[in-house]
Amino acid sequence: MYVAVKGGERAIENAHRLLAHERRGDRDVPELSLDQISGQLSLGVDRVMTEGSLYDRELAALAMKQARGDMIEAIFLVRAFRATLPRFGATDPVDTGHMQVRRRISSTFKDIPGGQILGPTFDYTHRLLDPQLAEGFSPERPATGEASIAAMPRVTDILGRDGLIETSPEADADTPVGDLTREPLSFPADRDLRLQNLARADEGFLLALGYSTQRGYGRTHPFAGEIRFGEVEVEFMAEDAGFAVPLGSIAMTECQMVNQFKGSATEAPCFTRGYGLAFGQSERKTMSMALVDRSLRARELGEEVVAAAQDEEFVMSHSDNVQATGFVEHLKLPHYVDFQSELGLLRKLRKEFAEANEASPMQEAAE
Repeated sequence: MYVAVKGGERAIENAHRLLAHERRGDRDVPELSLDQISGQLSLGVDRVMTEGSLYDRELAALAMKQARGDMIEAIFLVRAFRATLPRFGATDPVDTGHMQVRRRISSTFKDIPGGQILGPTFDYTHRLLDPQLAEGFSPERPATGEASIAAMPRVTDILGRDGLIETSPEADADTPVGDLTREPLSFPADRDLRLQNLARADEGFLLALGYSTQRGYGRTHPFAGEIRFGEVEVEFMAEDAGFAVPLGSIAMTECQMVNQFKGSATEAPCFTRGYGLAFGQSERKTMSMALVDRSLRARELGEEVVAAAQDEEFVMSHSDNVQATGFVEHLKLPHYVDFQSELGLLRKLRKEFAEANEASPMQEAAE
C-alpha cells in the first residue's frame, strides 16, 4: 500500500463509486443474487473456494459478485477474509474412500467395481452455443441425479493388490502437518506442503505445467486411474467428548493418476502415483495437480530434474495467483520516485557516452 501518496484520495473515492456503479450494471436488469451465482455458476464458486482455501459457497459467491467475475480478485477477497477467522483446531483427514459419489470415471479399466458414473460433465457435449439458454430454457430434472452410496474401492487399490503400483504412504498421526498459511515457504519441501501449495495454486498455471509434462518436459506418461466427485463427511476430534464429531459434508474432487514405470536393481518395475484433491467439482484442477505432483517427485524417485514442472522451487514460488497478481499489478501504482531516479541515471550515462564519443575523434586526430 502506497500510504505516502495522498494527493489522489478524492480520485480514489470516485473510482470506488464508479466501480460500484459498473458492478451493478443496467438497473433495468434484476440484480444477481448469491443463490443464483452459487447454483448456476457453481464451477466458478468451486474454484474460488479451492484457491481461496475456504469452503463457504455463499462467501465465494459474494466474492465473485464483488469482483465482477474476476476470479483471481475473488480468490484474493476470500483469502483476505479467511485471514480474519479464528482457528479452533484441525479436522480429521477426510476419507474419500467413503465418498457419496456423484461422478466417477477411470480411463485405465472399462469395468471397475461400482461401475463408471458419468455424472455432470462437459466431456461429451458438442461445444456448440445453446441459444435455448438465452431464452431461459430449463431442462427436465434427470431421472438419476442422486449421489451413490455404494462401496466403490479405488482403482489404484486394485493395482496395489497385485503389487503393480507403488504403495500409498501411510500418514503418521504423530507427525505434524505443515501449514503454508502460517509458516513461510522453505525448500526442500515435503509432499504435504507441496500438495497444499498445488491445491491453492492458480488453475491455469498448473494446467500449463501439467500439459508440459505430457509433451515430454517432466516424464509423466499418465493415465487417469480414477477421478471421483461427490460428498465427503468432515469430522473434528472433540477432546472433551473423546471421539470424532461430524461437522457436516463438503463436495470434493479427487484425482489419482497412474504414471510411468519405475524400477531399480533391487525393486521390480511398477506404476507410480500422482495425486490431486480440491473443493467442489474441480476436475481440470485436480488432474493438473496430479500431473505436477508426480513430476515434483522426481528426486524422490531418482529421476533427473530437467524440466520446470520437476523444479519444486520454481513451481511453488510462482504458482500462487494472489502473490503473482500483486507483483504484476503493483506496476500500475505510483513509481514516480523510482522512475525519476532511473531517468536521471540514464541521462547521466547518455551524457558520458556522448562526451566519450566526442573525445575519441579528437584523440585520433591528435595522434
